[in-house]
Amino acid sequence: MDAVTLGAVGTIVVGLAAAAAALIGQRANAKATHQGAVMTGYGGLVDDLQEERDALRAERDTLRAELAAAYAELASERADRAALQAQIAQLTADIADRDRQIAALGGPPSAPSPSP
Repeated sequence: MDAVTLGAVGTIVVGLAAAAAALIGQRANAKATHQGAVMTGYGGLVDDLQEERDALRAERDTLRAELAAAYAELASERADRAALQAQIAQLTADIADRDRQIAALGGPPSAPSPSP
């Protein structure tokens, strides 16, 4: 082989090596770009999930407040009902006492009272 042929073969080898290095570098760059896009997408999903979580927590807190108010109203209505039942019992006892007093005085018996 003469010097010209060796020079030509050397140039081809160097060119192939440079092309291989460029291809490997391009793939590495593309891979890094892809990983960056994946990480950016992941960050966006995390942000979306955090916003949704915050909205759901606010809704939960509102519902808890409404539930507490409903329980308070129910307790108030039960207390009112208990007070009315106590008043009915007291009035029924008063009527029975008056009926006994009227009977003791010899008055006519009163009409039967409706049961509650």
